[in-house]
Amino acid sequence: MKVAYTIVLIILTLLAISSGIPKVLLVPRDVEFFGQYGFSNIALMIFGAVQLIGGILLPFRKTRFVGAAIVASTFLVSLVLLLMDGNLVVSMITIAMTLLLGVVMKQSWRADAAKL
Repeated sequence: MKVAYTIVLIILTLLAISSGIPKVLLVPRDVEFFGQYGFSNIALMIFGAVQLIGGILLPFRKTRFVGAAIVASTFLVSLVLLLMDGNLVVSMITIAMTLLLGVVMKQSWRADAAKL
């Protein structure tokens, strides 16, 4: 089970980082998509930076819960926009990844509680 958890953690970390970087760099596809929902370039860069920071915090035990919560929050915002756009396939993937982030948060919380 520990191997599966580690693999999930690696995937989520890479996904968060790879989702945040294009927003920070203002990749035209993201600028166009988020722009139609009112995101300015500055707001998109901040959103991407938050996603990137969450992804960077995920691998470390002491910051894992906070990192997972941050990334889950950004994924939920993206999910709402994807559903508004009618993109069901990517929405389902986003839901699955957000649920996995919830599992990571729960496991992290348990691990922290066990130390007390």
